[in-house]
Amino acid sequence: MNTIYKSILNELIITFLLCLASLNFILMMEKLLKLSRFLSGVGSSILDMIKIILYLQPQLFLITIPMALLLSSLIVYGRMNFDNELIILRMSGLKFFQISYPVIISGIFCFIMNLSIGYYIGPESSRKLREEITGIVRERTPSAIEEGNFNNLFKDMVIYVKEKTNNNTIKGIFIYDNRTKDEPKVLTAEKGTISAGEGFSIMLNLNNGYIHIAKKEQTTEIYFNKYNMILEPEAEAPSRKSSEMKPPEFIDKIKQSDTYNAKFIYLDLYRRFSLPILCIVIAFLAPPLSLISGKSGRLGGLTVGLATFTFYYILLVYGENLVRAGKIPHYIGAWASTIIIGIFAILLFKRESSK
Repeated sequence: MNTIYKSILNELIITFLLCLASLNFILMMEKLLKLSRFLSGVGSSILDMIKIILYLQPQLFLITIPMALLLSSLIVYGRMNFDNELIILRMSGLKFFQISYPVIISGIFCFIMNLSIGYYIGPESSRKLREEITGIVRERTPSAIEEGNFNNLFKDMVIYVKEKTNNNTIKGIFIYDNRTKDEPKVLTAEKGTISAGEGFSIMLNLNNGYIHIAKKEQTTEIYFNKYNMILEPEAEAPSRKSSEMKPPEFIDKIKQSDTYNAKFIYLDLYRRFSLPILCIVIAFLAPPLSLISGKSGRLGGLTVGLATFTFYYILLVYGENLVRAGKIPHYIGAWASTIIIGIFAILLFKRESSK
């Protein structure tokens, strides 16, 4: 028996890792494309992008671990069903619950892993991701301004620099500033320095120049010896989000919020626990569900798995939307999808066990 369980478990682990890597890659591309839109403009390195990819993973694991567990279980047990191995095991005297041991063990492990991600690893990685992005923009934006080119790294501004030295001293500066729509400005300066400010902001200190301000039919010219500007990149600075909060912080925030705002916080908190519990549900759902795919093998298991998880996610999103619309209580909207899938799993598993 140990040899049989070890063989099934090894196949489950390999298939699970492949599914997890594939799903994470697919979901990561959307987030990575949004980030690369402005990170590439400030000259982020390959090492910076690798760090960002690593920090993105725990956020994705909450949803991809249950999904990978379902797909890998359906693929492995579907293959066993296709090769008549499940029939042989049952004819040898094994009960269906015993055949399902490897999936149940995998489900418990995934539950522990997902719970730790939702409670600690995920919030920490989200915080480090925000700090990493802020640090990249702060450090790389000054060096991203190129001499001899019109630079539009900043909101509603175009900057031209004739010459730039290694210490971020710039000379021959021309700036078109349209941040105030009804008062566009043109600035020129002999030289200046550019450095990182607070958050995403960049400090530009100009020397010996003038400002031309146009307002309707009036124009104003101002000459200056020193002029300091605060520039904001095209992308907004990432703020602290709920993904950085740990469950105790959620509870504190709920106590400080009114009834209307508390239900939105509850949804985020419940998702941290419902997705790990889903791993236990899948451990009992996948083995009997693999028999439904019949003799179609791996392709049938993949199709059934994607359809099942799509159905679950639709229920989850629909329930949360009903909560936001005030139609149902927050605990019903957050847990209804997991409970429905759980009842379905119990009925299927009980039916196969009774055969």
